[in-house]
Amino acid sequence: MFDIPAGSAISTTDGRAEPDLGKGAGRYAPSPTGDLHLGNLRTAVLAWMFARSTGRRFLLRIEDLDASRVRPGIAAKQLADLAALGLTFDGEPVVQSPRLAAYQEALVTLADQTYECFCSRREIAEAASAPHGSIARYPGTCRNLTEAERRDRKLARQPALRLRANGARQTIRDVFHGEVRAEVEDVVLRRNDGVPAYNLAVVVDDAYSEIDQVVRGDDLLPAAATQAYLAELLGHRPPSYAHVPLAVNGVGQPLAKRDGAVTLRQLAAEGIGPSAVLRLIGDSLDLASPGQPVSLATMLERFDPAHLPRPPWVVLPEKLTRAERLR
Repeated sequence: MFDIPAGSAISTTDGRAEPDLGKGAGRYAPSPTGDLHLGNLRTAVLAWMFARSTGRRFLLRIEDLDASRVRPGIAAKQLADLAALGLTFDGEPVVQSPRLAAYQEALVTLADQTYECFCSRREIAEAASAPHGSIARYPGTCRNLTEAERRDRKLARQPALRLRANGARQTIRDVFHGEVRAEVEDVVLRRNDGVPAYNLAVVVDDAYSEIDQVVRGDDLLPAAATQAYLAELLGHRPPSYAHVPLAVNGVGQPLAKRDGAVTLRQLAAEGIGPSAVLRLIGDSLDLASPGQPVSLATMLERFDPAHLPRPPWVVLPEKLTRAERLR
C-alpha cells in the first residue's frame, strides 16, 4: 500500500522553467523496502540532472509489486529524503500496485510470445551451474514442454509465465557504455503467484508515463536489451539509457545499509545533514570541490555527462563521517 500522505513534496519548484512536455520524461523508481542509501540518492540526483538538463519532466514511480518486501511507511520516508536533497518531481507519483490491469493487458498482447515455466529458483540455479550450463541465464527447461507435460506439472505447481525470445538479439545505446548488443533472455513476465514481474512492469510503466530517458545503476545494464525488446513487442519505442556507476564499499561490493552510516538518518545521527550529503554526492561526481557548499542548481549548471566519473564511487562511511566533522 502506498502511504505517502497528502500534501507531500511533489513539485516543480526548483527555480527552473517549466519542462518541455514534448521532450518526454526521466524518472526515479525506488522500491519501498528500506531507507535509501548514498548510492540510491546519488543515482536519484543523476537522474534528476539528466532530465532537467534536457528539458524533460522528472517523474517518481513507486515499485511496490512485491508485497512481501514492502515495508509500511518507507515510501513516505524515501520521498522525504529526496525532498531533503532538493529533488523535485512533476505531477503525482505512479504507483505500481493499482495498475494490475495494465500489466494483464500487456500479457494478453504478448500471449503468442510466452510459455509456462514450472521451475523453482533452486532448480534453475542447479541447472545453470551444471557443466556446460549457462551461469546467468535461464536454461530453457520448460520452453518446449508438450501439452501433456504441462498438464502433469500443473498438478504439483502453478506456472510462471516467461517470454519466448527465440534467441533474438537487441541493441541499445547507453551514455556510459555506448552501443550494447545482447541476446534477449526468456525472462519471467508473471510470477507463479500471479504477480506481474519486474521486467514486464517496468516496460509497461515507462511507456504509460512517456519515459524516454532511463537513468539507473549499471547493475541493471544486463536487463536493458530484454526490456527494450519487450517495449518493441508492445509497440513502444525503447528509451535512451544511462547506466551509472554504482556506489560500492571498501571491497567493491554494492553499498548496503550494513556498511555503516550510509542513509540520511544514519548520517544525521553522526551530525551530517542533507546539505553535507549533497556536497558529498557533488564531490563524487566532480561537480563540487571537497568542503565546498553546493546546491542542486549549481551542480546542474556544471553538469556534463561526458565528464562524469566512470569508476564506481567507493564509500567508506568512517572516513566520510570523520572528514565532514572536520569541516
